[in-house]
Amino acid sequence: MEQSSKIKNYAKIILLAVLFFISGLYVGANNRPAIEKVTGVTGKETAVATTADFSPFWKVWNSINEKYPNASSVTDQERVYGAIAGLVSSLNDPYSVFFNPEESDSFEEEISGNFSGIGMEVGMKDKVLTVIAPLKDTPAYRADIKSGDKILKIDDTVTARLSIEESIKLIRGEKGTTVTLTILREGAALPKEIKIVRDVISIPTLDAELRKDGIFVIKLYSFSANSTRLFRGAIKKFVESGTDKLILDLRGNPGGYLNASVDMASWFLKSGKIIVTEDYGDNQPEEIFRSKGYDIFNENLKFVILINEGSASASEILAGAMQDHGKAKLVGAQSFGKGSVQEVIDITSDTLLKITVAKWLTPNGNSISEKGLTPDYPVEITKENLEAKKDPQMEKAIEILLKK
Repeated sequence: MEQSSKIKNYAKIILLAVLFFISGLYVGANNRPAIEKVTGVTGKETAVATTADFSPFWKVWNSINEKYPNASSVTDQERVYGAIAGLVSSLNDPYSVFFNPEESDSFEEEISGNFSGIGMEVGMKDKVLTVIAPLKDTPAYRADIKSGDKILKIDDTVTARLSIEESIKLIRGEKGTTVTLTILREGAALPKEIKIVRDVISIPTLDAELRKDGIFVIKLYSFSANSTRLFRGAIKKFVESGTDKLILDLRGNPGGYLNASVDMASWFLKSGKIIVTEDYGDNQPEEIFRSKGYDIFNENLKFVILINEGSASASEILAGAMQDHGKAKLVGAQSFGKGSVQEVIDITSDTLLKITVAKWLTPNGNSISEKGLTPDYPVEITKENLEAKKDPQMEKAIEILLKK
């Protein structure tokens, strides 16, 4: 009996030891770093010098695996793309964005010019999706979309949490299909819905005319690939007209190629004069773009540039250079304030990062991004002006030129 009792006691001790061992394994497994629980993920070791604590990220990763219903429906790679998108969004910069494979295809299609949509440029203004400008003779233009319109919804999707690229993706679509925009216009008490039929977009560039009062007007709609050639032709017509009074209308011009704005500014500035500076911050060297020195006009040129809230990017570079160097007076409304430089980086073979790398400064060192350009002669267009089909901004420009 005594021998049997000893055997039972030994068995209990062994059982308890096994239980403590198993329990220790369980506790140990739950106390070890979350990264050690992740298997089958390549490149999980940090490749940069940082003091950031990544354990919360991996804890969330594992919690999704352990707790979220149907967690397997989202692939690990899709989660990585989502995490990268969140990382970029932490910059709080609407123009920096990560493109997953599907979005990369759409982006490359858009910059190649092969796209259909409604024909307007959008941006973020006070964290609200806002129309920079509708392009001339496009569906948006014909539907009476205006610069400054705030887009609250695209079809049934509220835009409050959408990026610019996500919004553009919803607005674009096949030719002949319809998109409904819910917009809030300044001065309006309530939002309104505007239905627009999509079409293939052909970006307009330039119109030029000599008015009966001897004022030559160049209306520039965009800084496209062929805009420098067309602008050169318009300048030639201006010189041949024999007049010394010029209006350059940049209202509703959302910008385009930086080199185009530099080339156009060079017609009015001596060689070497600063047109725009790219400020890379953090003690990185600046890049200065200077006039090529065409400078064919003497000091007798009477020059006015029209701007408004739809004038952005390259428009602001050209107008800002002319204003700072005293070559032209600006008339109209405050410009949009799109003064940043983006670079597109290949992250993988099928993903891209578009990231802001610099800010544009006018020759006097003013940041275009901060508040845009302030006109020398502020002139607003009221609802009554529109209804009466009057253009007080153009009228003011004409008045200034005819007074000199």
